[in-house]
Parts: sequence; structure tokens; C-alpha cells
Amino acid sequence: MFTAVAVDISGRHKINIGYYPVCSAVSVLMTPSGVEKVHEIQSGAFLLDYAPELSDIVFMIEKTVSKIKEKGPLIVERGDLFNTDIRLCQPLFSSELRFPESIGDKKAMDLAHHVSLSTRNILMKELGIDISPVSNK
Repeated sequence: MFTAVAVDISGRHKINIGYYPVCSAVSVLMTPSGVEKVHEIQSGAFLLDYAPELSDIVFMIEKTVSKIKEKGPLIVERGDLFNTDIRLCQPLFSSELRFPESIGDKKAMDLAHHVSLSTRNILMKELGIDISPVSNK
């Protein structure tokens, strides 16, 4: 078993107020086949008036993960990093970076996704922010 930090970002699309992504980091004790224990969960909300770029995503991840006490390699979906090759992304991070491969990685990512999406939805509701996407039609 080993500790890893699964990270997910929800809300990278434009809404009426701009871009309101929420990054969640979930520190887990895991095996290649599953998650044994959740050590800690941290989330960070961000507001941008432009579409987030790779440097913004890296900043959000690093800022959110910095609050985690039980550290380990970061597991991040390739799509959250704009499908950039891992060899180009790795130098941007202070921790080892992995894309999900094993069943355990994918289960940890599922946890992080549920946390980021739920956190964002709660924040949007509490702040009274309309989460309707902006239509180009």
C-alpha cells in the first residue's frame, strides 16, 4: 500500500460570471486495485475572467495540494492538463505526476471528481451563482 493524492478540477467551462473552477485533492492510502483509506480532502475555489490555461491549472493544483499533509505522487487526469505529454507537465509540478492507469488510480480519481463537483455545486448554490453555461447561439 502507498499514499497518493488524486486531483480533479470541475468547472473549467464558462458560466455567466466567468470561470469558476474548483480543484479538489484527495490523499488516499491505496493499492493497485483499490482505495483502502482516505487520509484527507482539500478543495480550492478559483474565479477567472478568462479560460484557464495550463499555467492556471498547475497553479490551482499546486495551491490545493499544498494544504494536504499526507503527500504522495499526484494522480491527475490527462484531460485536466489539456492532454499534454506527461514529460512536458512533470517539470511544472513539485511532486511526482502520474496519469491514472490502475484500477486503484481510477477509483481515487472517482473520489476526487465527486468531491470537486459536489463542492463546486454547493458553493454555487450557497453563493447564488447561476451555473447555466453561456450559450454561443
